[in-house]
Amino acid sequence: MSLPYDHGGNVFTAARMLGVSPADMTDFSASINPLGISLLVRKALIRSLDNLVHYPDSSQRELKQALAHYHNLSPENFAVANGSTELIYNLPAMLPGKKALIISPSFSEYVRALNQHHWQIQHFILTPESNFSIDTGQLELALAGGINVLYLCNPGNPNGSLHSRQTVEQVYELCLAAGVFMVLDEAFMDFCEEASSKHFVAQSENAIVLRSMTKFFGIPGLRLGYAIGDATLTEQLDAMGGPWSVNTLAQAAGSAALQDSAHNRLTLEFIRRERSDLIQKLEQFPQLRVYPSSVNYLLVEIKEGLTAGELRERLLQQRILIRDCSSFMGLTKRFFRIAIRTGQENRRLLECLRGILKQE
Repeated sequence: MSLPYDHGGNVFTAARMLGVSPADMTDFSASINPLGISLLVRKALIRSLDNLVHYPDSSQRELKQALAHYHNLSPENFAVANGSTELIYNLPAMLPGKKALIISPSFSEYVRALNQHHWQIQHFILTPESNFSIDTGQLELALAGGINVLYLCNPGNPNGSLHSRQTVEQVYELCLAAGVFMVLDEAFMDFCEEASSKHFVAQSENAIVLRSMTKFFGIPGLRLGYAIGDATLTEQLDAMGGPWSVNTLAQAAGSAALQDSAHNRLTLEFIRRERSDLIQKLEQFPQLRVYPSSVNYLLVEIKEGLTAGELRERLLQQRILIRDCSSFMGLTKRFFRIAIRTGQENRRLLECLRGILKQE
């Protein structure tokens, strides 16, 4: 039995393979808010049902105003899309040049999107031994090789490490000096908002920030994301998305989610507590190494014995999904990623891991 491993969240496919309901699966492979959709979002979705007889608001005015208030920026600094992945696929057609450098390991869709537009791709590999930190001296040398665009994911995916705002600004200055456009993917930054580089990027014509609303706000099935940048850049991105790429329910849910400060605060407190507890428990397994994380997922390395793919298959038999990270550039077949879930779900994962690893 085998699942596609290019992404997490294959819960429907896994359930069909096992002949069970998706509700019977416990999905640690997709890093979604374990508290789910907030009450304000549920109410907004119900109120918006009657508006489905109309086309969506192509200007996304209400949502952009909510984003502006949430981020303390102007509505003109935002381009809204059908998930941040839509922006990733639209960007290569808008960006100058044909040579990209990706700070890796990182999200696989950068490569797919660039390949569709026939870009040349190089990787700047961050190592587990350095806890995935950036050597800016080495990066400066890499940028000197005729690079046109740099992709940086912060916090890192799948490793969960957070580069400081100072480090990101140093990377940006290197890009500026080398004439390189910077794409900064902050898909998981809502879990550590204080480190965001959004304010200085919003004033630049040489960089753009990508954000996702599916992870922190728990609405991946609605598909919603946005870019933060200079008004000229966001206007270009808006024009590429088509007039109705963001549906009515997604716009309503996004506006409500941004305003639900109580649910968002509860999410941060919950994740911090459960992440700390899960790390402590995982570190008790001598076969595992857990990497530091600032977000709602953990990168784990199996020191010996099983591969991540083998562990994934064994856990699948127990209706648990994890993310095999062997497909990520720079990682070996012994790395896997798990989301932070509820205390009960985390304990079940630990119990299953204990049973599997004891046999090795």
